[in-house]
Amino acid sequence: MYYFYNMQDFVNNLPKLAKDKHNENKKFFAKLKKKPPKDLDYVMMDLNEKEFDRTDCLQCANCCKTTGPLFTDKDVERIAKHFKMKTQQFIEQYLRIDEDNDYVLQAVPCSFLGADNYCSIYEVRPKACREFPHTDRKKFQQISNLTLKNVAICPAAFNIVEAMKFRLQNYKPT
Repeated sequence: MYYFYNMQDFVNNLPKLAKDKHNENKKFFAKLKKKPPKDLDYVMMDLNEKEFDRTDCLQCANCCKTTGPLFTDKDVERIAKHFKMKTQQFIEQYLRIDEDNDYVLQAVPCSFLGADNYCSIYEVRPKACREFPHTDRKKFQQISNLTLKNVAICPAAFNIVEAMKFRLQNYKPT
């Protein structure tokens, strides 16, 4: 696990750390995908809980500053209602359609992120934001490509993957 004196130092070093670990992580996830341990979901929930007990996302918000979530139709409707806007008006003001035909933010950092790293729509935020960095998902091994990207964005995801490799180091799929 990597700990820095302050979160900003960790965030600044994260792209290099993730790049240095990329091949190791890719091999680890390939083995994990072939034959995951029966208790992987429990391991991931435990690691996720422990990491987020010591990680304050408000000290970081790198996900909101550097990437944008996908907005489902339900997200769009819920957030537009929150702003007392028509759905189409919300879409035109904040979103665009990406190459995969998904709704995404027009630009990053996120329009809803305050200077204090608080989200102005936290209670109605998109599902992708609520679930980020997806390290407590069931069948975690199925999202290894997403996780490989997230370790370069989220210090908590990076630490969770490092802890997972350590915890499962004796795990040798056949």
